Amino acid sequence: MSLPPDYHMHTPLCRHAVGEPVEYARRAVELGLTEIGFSDHSPMRRDDFDNWRMLDGQLDEYVAKVRIAQKEFPQLAIRLALEVDYLPGHEEWIRSLATRHPWDYFIGSVHYVSDSWDIDNPAKLSEWKKRDAFEVWSAYFERLTLAAESKLFEIIGHADLPKKFGIRPAQDCTPLYEKFLTAAAKSGCAIELNTAGLRKDCKEIYPRRQILEIEFQKGVPITFGSDAHAPGEVGMNFAEAISLARSVGYSKTCRFHRRQRESVQF
Repeated sequence: MSLPPDYHMHTPLCRHAVGEPVEYARRAVELGLTEIGFSDHSPMRRDDFDNWRMLDGQLDEYVAKVRIAQKEFPQLAIRLALEVDYLPGHEEWIRSLATRHPWDYFIGSVHYVSDSWDIDNPAKLSEWKKRDAFEVWSAYFERLTLAAESKLFEIIGHADLPKKFGIRPAQDCTPLYEKFLTAAAKSGCAIELNTAGLRKDCKEIYPRRQILEIEFQKGVPITFGSDAHAPGEVGMNFAEAISLARSVGYSKTCRFHRRQRESVQF
C-alpha cells in the first residue's frame, strides 16, 4: 500500500523555506512516495503585503522550478499548485491567479484575521495578548467558512491554525467547526491533514481529532500534507496522520490533476 501524496510543500521563493524542488522530489522518492505537490505561498495583489511569499514577478520562475523537478523525476507524479491566502475582497485576484498557469489544485488558507495580523507569525505573537482567544478563533473560522464557500479552492489548509502557539479558547468551538465543515461539504472541497502542527508549540496535527470526526460524519474528503519548508520535512509524520485518519474512519484520500479530483485508497 503506497503512501498518500504529500500535497503541501514550499520553495525558497516564499523567503522562509530552503531547498529546491528537485531536492524535495529526491527526498520523496527516497521515502517511497509516488506523488507530491508543490504549493508555495502565492503572490498577493501587492508585493509589499508581507515578507513571507513569492513576489508576483516570480510566479513564472516558481513554475519553471517545478517543471525542472518533473523532468528530473519522471517516476514521481509532481503536481503544480499554490497555497493561496483567502481574504474577503481578494476573490478576483485569486481567480486571476487561476488563469495564469495550468494548476493542479489550490490550497486555500487563512492566516490573516485582519489585513494586518497574520495570527501564526511568531513576530506578532504579542498580538494574542491584546485579544480574547475565542474572538480570534471566531474571526478565523468565519473567514475559513467563507473560503470554503467560495469554491476557489480544492483543499483547505491547516484548518485550526490558531492553535499553533498553544493558545486555545476556554469556550466550546464546536459550533464554529460545524458551520465551517457544513460549508466544506456543500462546496465539495477537501481538508488536509497537515503534520506541521506536530512541529509547532501545539504538538498536534492540523486539524484536531474532534474536527476530523465531524469532517468524516459530513463526508468531507481529505488530503495529506507535510507543509515542508525543507527537503527533510517531506512526508514527515505521515504515519501518525494516516493512523489518525484511519482511526476516525477514513480510508481514501484525494488526488488532483488540472483541478479534477480522484479518490484513492491509502
